[in-house]
Amino acid sequence: MDALKPLTLQDKLGILADAAKYDVACTSSGADRKNGRTGMGNAHAAGICHSFAGDGRCISLLKILLSNDCVFDCKYCINRRSNDVPRATFTPAEICQLTMEFYRRNYIEGLFLSSGVVDNPDHTMELMCETLRLLREKHHFYGYIHVKAIPGASPALIEAAGYYADRMSCNLELPTGEGLAKLAPQKSRKKILAPMRQIQDQITANKNEVVVFRHAPRFVPAGQSTQMIIGATGESDLQIMQVSESLYKKFALKRVFYSAYVSVNQDRDLPALTQEPPLLREHRLYQADWLLRFYGFTAEQLLDEKRPNFNTVLDPKCDWAVRHLEHFPVEINRADYYTLLKVPGIGVHSARRICRARKCSALRFEDLRKMGVVLKRAMYFITCSGRMMYPVRWSEDSMTRYLTDAGERLPSGLRDGGQTWRQLSLFDDFHVTAPPSSEDGIKALTGQL
Repeated sequence: MDALKPLTLQDKLGILADAAKYDVACTSSGADRKNGRTGMGNAHAAGICHSFAGDGRCISLLKILLSNDCVFDCKYCINRRSNDVPRATFTPAEICQLTMEFYRRNYIEGLFLSSGVVDNPDHTMELMCETLRLLREKHHFYGYIHVKAIPGASPALIEAAGYYADRMSCNLELPTGEGLAKLAPQKSRKKILAPMRQIQDQITANKNEVVVFRHAPRFVPAGQSTQMIIGATGESDLQIMQVSESLYKKFALKRVFYSAYVSVNQDRDLPALTQEPPLLREHRLYQADWLLRFYGFTAEQLLDEKRPNFNTVLDPKCDWAVRHLEHFPVEINRADYYTLLKVPGIGVHSARRICRARKCSALRFEDLRKMGVVLKRAMYFITCSGRMMYPVRWSEDSMTRYLTDAGERLPSGLRDGGQTWRQLSLFDDFHVTAPPSSEDGIKALTGQL
């Protein structure tokens, strides 16, 4: 690209869409916004993401940076000031043009807007607020918008953006303050947490206002999320889960996203450029995150100082079960709902079905299969009317071996369509008995299941 030639809109789109690919916190759910027949687009609480990349990331939002021209020099970031990369900055009008044209062509159903820090946080946040204002007020765009809050920006600008956006997020960047001081010394944990606290406080205040005044404008109706990079620094999985648990409790976040570090910069404080992204670790953290949010587990239950990292062979729930055999077997016809949730292979929906169905008659193993229980895991930890499906050797090592070859032990009539054992997947976790539809994918990735 000729450095002296002005960048076209297409050039900017290529640079700034590519620069946004490392930000994974782009889920969309939880907001209803209707256009009242005076504008374009709607946002639906069930989620607008209906197309996914091979790695599971949403591709139906226009996901771009306002600018990759950043004043910070974070060691892990491809857009850091010291990197010699093509730089570009959209104007608010250009982002509006792209969003509206892409929407009219049915390429997208919403906008995910982040940015490097141009000049200073206030200037960057002003540009983002102006973009959102133009979309909502001039172009009457009522589709989904997720915008990043820039740490260090004035509270007034954060508030203004919150009344235009459906969801906001402020990236934690790294799990601990020590890691942030090492790799991004120009940033501070205090400045990152400040907008998160402001957004949460204003969400709470706005909900109370809406109760009193039904037509009051909504502030960040889909809530807020955050993202942390995994693998760039040396935190254990226990430390990461403790941070996530604290964020959920203190800030009522909708999601914490975990981004496996991709080696893009050469630095003595970073992993080698040849190191592969820790994708399995990222996967285990997401599985554990579901357990924190929906299954009543705590970080200290899943991991401890003696075993601070997740098992690479078993998913976190199975790993917890084989290390705590004193809680099993669980009698299906008597155990309470929260005890059932601790059983591998039983999820939120199947536990509810069990509690309802056993009021009518005693449940058998074949009944559980019809309810969506994944018997190839659950059968080692449950009894039906005091009877186990198979006699098993009650030890951690034996249970681990059983779980890694569970499919072969099921009677042919109870096997999951003849499939052999495989690791816990997003859909197994919620026990979808039929092949997942596109709607199932939307709900699973956006937290609706």
